[in-house]
Amino acid sequence: MRDNQETLTLRMLMLLLVFVIGMPLLPLLISWRWNWWEAWVSAAIAIFGFAISRYLASRRHPDLLVERGQYLENPNPEPWDKYLSPLSSLGGALIPLVAGLDMRFGPSAQFGLALKIIAILLMLSGYALGAYALITNRYFSGMVRIQTEREHHVINTGPYRWVRHPGYAGALISNFAAPFLLGSWWSLLPALLLLGIIFLRTSLEDRFLQEKLAGYQEYSHKVRYRLIPGIW
Repeated sequence: MRDNQETLTLRMLMLLLVFVIGMPLLPLLISWRWNWWEAWVSAAIAIFGFAISRYLASRRHPDLLVERGQYLENPNPEPWDKYLSPLSSLGGALIPLVAGLDMRFGPSAQFGLALKIIAILLMLSGYALGAYALITNRYFSGMVRIQTEREHHVINTGPYRWVRHPGYAGALISNFAAPFLLGSWWSLLPALLLLGIIFLRTSLEDRFLQEKLAGYQEYSHKVRYRLIPGIW
């Protein structure tokens, strides 16, 4: 048992190094342009956004980080999310990767400062919304499943008063804004791919929760929109 726990902890540390630190720094590492301030801002938002949100979530729900830390080891995940959840991570990694390649051989776009400031504000807003959802929702797992061992029930406070899947909404905003901050038309391709995955995952998860989670259908009648207020 102890060996399994140590293996899991080591695996999580490696994942944190790769996805939390390495992935946001990809544009700088690939382009080798250390004076690229937009890439530094993008990396800072991602790294500090992750650290602050997890710190605040751990203070409110210590068991949530255990749940999220197990990730692919969690019991009874939905079969389709075994593919969509890793694809979401891959899509998020492709955006900075493609932007770094674009800068090294390009760049393909020269956006003005005003648009970059708007992109920064959108990224901050997206991370803030995702963090608010994480801190509010004790059951904010990395895999779609009913957490019966944790007395899973509907959360209808915080950002869940506005849309039913605010975490996905925050990811949609921040990932779509990143290519405009990094000045890369090409990185819009993986961003659009990721948006498609987010919409598909939202649709499947919402249908699953309406079928399996007690009280979710009543909640969906009160909060009408899944992802975008007034639209969907």
